[in-house]
Amino acid sequence: MPHFGLMDENELGPVEGPLQRARLHIRGGRRRLRQGKIAAGIVTLADALSAAMQGYIAAPRRGLTIQDGENLSDDRTAYAVLVRSGVLDGTFDYDSFDRVVERALQQEMRGFDHQGLVRGLEQVMTQLGVMPFDETSLPSEDPATF
Repeated sequence: MPHFGLMDENELGPVEGPLQRARLHIRGGRRRLRQGKIAAGIVTLADALSAAMQGYIAAPRRGLTIQDGENLSDDRTAYAVLVRSGVLDGTFDYDSFDRVVERALQQEMRGFDHQGLVRGLEQVMTQLGVMPFDETSLPSEDPATF
């Protein structure tokens, strides 16, 4: 994954660690998509979304509407809680995204038009406060990594 060797997530803590991971994976996912590695790019962006949601949830004083028994480490549940709490507007089709990610985990997706998916994901990242960000503020990546 794009964050290996570039950060110590535990050292950064439960909020800043996932935030940094999300940003690194956004950058890495975009690069993979540009390189035509569509499935790997989508899976990398899925990890970015997961990290972004976990970082947001870990931040104190968020006023989230959490129901008894909800497992916030489950991405589908985390997304639903963030929508219910008004953090996310709910226009991103998480179920469709999840199906695309499952497909990407099984096969390469040459020819898949990922533009709409990326736009939707970027809207979610903006709502979570992950984007925009200055890529030059991130640790340098090794483009040879996958």
